[in-house]
Amino acid sequence: MTTAQTKTKKPKASAVKAKTAKAKSSSKAEKISRGSGSEGDVVLRIRVRAYENKVLDASVKQIMDTAVRYDAVIVGPVPLPTEIKKYTVNRSPFIYKNAREQFEIRVHKRLIDIINPNAKTVEALTNLSLPSGVDIDVKMM
Repeated sequence: MTTAQTKTKKPKASAVKAKTAKAKSSSKAEKISRGSGSEGDVVLRIRVRAYENKVLDASVKQIMDTAVRYDAVIVGPVPLPTEIKKYTVNRSPFIYKNAREQFEIRVHKRLIDIINPNAKTVEALTNLSLPSGVDIDVKMM
């Protein structure tokens, strides 16, 4: 065998290993995203948003404590990317055009999945009072 033939054989073996590793990791990711793994599961997806991360974490903890109290299976909280909005403003409208000021607003987000919630869990979560400035989006999947 020449060196060119041995070089072509080695990537094939590693490519096969890489494909099997990808298949295993994707199947694990699917099971985790589904929760317990069966297809008939009902998932309550809660998306929480706030400007302050401390208030957000406190409200997420309150949601999780309420769900745990009623024996619900919880996945999360998963921190989602922080949305940053930047605004640039002139300091003076007529003179000193190069003098500008920059402001930003950060929106912190968390994701919580509750798998197969019972009626008591849903009722307790709807009656939950959270601090102002916290936005909640609930979806049934």
